[in-house]
Amino acid sequence: MAPKKKAGWTRYLKEAFLYRWNLLLFGGAAAAALLSPSPDVVLPLVLAGELAYLGGLTTLPRFQAAIDAKARAEERGLATGSAPPPVAKQKKLADVLGSLDPERRNRFLRVRARCVEMQRIANAVRGDTRDESGAAAELRTPALDRLLWVFLRLLLSQQALARFLQAANGPAIKSQLDELVAKQKVAEQKGDERILRSIVDSVATAQLRLDNYEKARSNSEFVSVELDRIETKIQAMTEMAISHQDPNELSIQVDAVAEGMTQTEQTIRELQAITGLGSESDEAPAILATDVNEVMSR
Repeated sequence: MAPKKKAGWTRYLKEAFLYRWNLLLFGGAAAAALLSPSPDVVLPLVLAGELAYLGGLTTLPRFQAAIDAKARAEERGLATGSAPPPVAKQKKLADVLGSLDPERRNRFLRVRARCVEMQRIANAVRGDTRDESGAAAELRTPALDRLLWVFLRLLLSQQALARFLQAANGPAIKSQLDELVAKQKVAEQKGDERILRSIVDSVATAQLRLDNYEKARSNSEFVSVELDRIETKIQAMTEMAISHQDPNELSIQVDAVAEGMTQTEQTIRELQAITGLGSESDEAPAILATDVNEVMSR
């Protein structure tokens, strides 16, 4: 596997310097230094402090990883062209939510509430960890939106697979296949080529239906396990926030989970035929920033 592309030192320095709280504090300190009785002494100290801040933050592996993830997300957006307009994304979110049965919809809303709680707790913890930049929350939100979007689409896939498996009736297909195989053996003994060709074709069709049913059942099991895994991950990250985990470290954990969704998203793409979701659905809408109750009421 090729190593993930790095954002580079220029990007690290830019992101560190442009944190809104850094700009506010640095600008205020510089202004105060210029107005002080000894600006030639105080201003170099302010600049030295800023350089120490930039040097310390940009060399932190977790900060670099967060910026790398942000840069990769931006590159994915550029590679796929202009992002869909917010209204279109909200409509897609409303369509998926409206397609779910009440039980699955409520499960999604509970998981989303967990993410909102995690952000709120992490914001409070930042005061304890002196993360005044707000970068952890800003970098974490796109990853959480991606997690929630994958979770929501998995719920839709699970629902579609459940309906398919119920309608397909696997045991009946297996029984029909066994009967056809028995008829094929009888036809082979009689030697009637016309009947044999017809039965062989029916056996192949029944086997194809059974294979399709078994694949759908396997996909259904994977989707159920993956839903539980993502929900447990979100639960664990919420508990990390409650235990006063460093919010930057928490951001890295969220980004890592989101980056690990490749296999899951591939399965979702394979199930698009039965869920009705197009390939453009890979782009996650702003779920945390959206009032889902308002979206569903439209």
